[in-house]
Amino acid sequence: MDGSKIPKTNGAYKFSVAPMLKCTDSHFRVLMRQICQKGLLYTEMIVANALIRTKNKNKLLDFKSIEHPISLQIGGDDPKLLAKAAKLGEEYGYDEINLNIGCPSAKVKSGNFGACLMAKPDHVARCIESMVEATSIPITIKHRVGIDNFDSDKLLIEFVDKIAEAGAKRFAIHARKAWLNGLNPKENRTIPPLQHERVINLKRQRPELIIELNGGLMTPNDCLKALDKCDGAMVGRAAYSHPMRWRKIDEIVFQEDSREISPSIVIRKMIPYTEKHLSNNGKIWDICRHLVHLVEEVPGAKIWRNELCSKAQNKKADIQVMEKAALHLEDAGL
Repeated sequence: MDGSKIPKTNGAYKFSVAPMLKCTDSHFRVLMRQICQKGLLYTEMIVANALIRTKNKNKLLDFKSIEHPISLQIGGDDPKLLAKAAKLGEEYGYDEINLNIGCPSAKVKSGNFGACLMAKPDHVARCIESMVEATSIPITIKHRVGIDNFDSDKLLIEFVDKIAEAGAKRFAIHARKAWLNGLNPKENRTIPPLQHERVINLKRQRPELIIELNGGLMTPNDCLKALDKCDGAMVGRAAYSHPMRWRKIDEIVFQEDSREISPSIVIRKMIPYTEKHLSNNGKIWDICRHLVHLVEEVPGAKIWRNELCSKAQNKKADIQVMEKAALHLEDAGL
């Protein structure tokens, strides 16, 4: 690996929140920054072709400074388009660019990118090379341990070696294979068994590579165990559906001083951001749809969530919805 491009993320990948479609938008990332200030956040996957063609690139690429460190995830299979998309990401200020070689959806497969490209390591290497040549920030990759019958330790290490030689700076590996026929994306996140040991074994065999373990990490303790064997721990649905579970992750993983973080504090901190969003003709539900996950496993949690959902989806809803939601939590000591 070329060591001349030092990742600007400076170890933020020790804990990262995985890219998730319809989840990790800018609003959620700003929310997560109230909870975790040090970890690496990812955008939703953006298709390179769509990014290049759209006239409104701000809509796809704009983000807030609080979201740093942040990785732009791109999907595609055309080296030239990927290079252009990566360059745009660099110009917009992203800390790194990540290539999606893990999505197993039928739509992505029909476009000949995502997980299906694991069967074409030479082509993926050309994509990575093109992106590396076009930018001065790190190019990383997220992929599975295998797909369909392209699934053995030998094939995995050959794939990784080729991509590393092409210039990829880090490998975020979902420790499940993907079945491209017969399982939908949700099923591909749960039905194929977890194979953490295969990712750990890859790290043993290639200690010079930066390897992130993704898949089945549900708690901070799971992440600490992963960090004993790998360089990074990436969480997905467990971060989106249970954000407060990670309130001590800066302290645990990055040895930062502890901060007081509670659901009501998080909402209070989100209010100025939401007011600005509303002043730009945004809807309060755009943000509150993420806030509903802040409260769980306490008396009255379901009632609070239902009330927030009902009020925030009202077309006339204003910032008072969040003010009252925070006040109710404060009265309950949350």
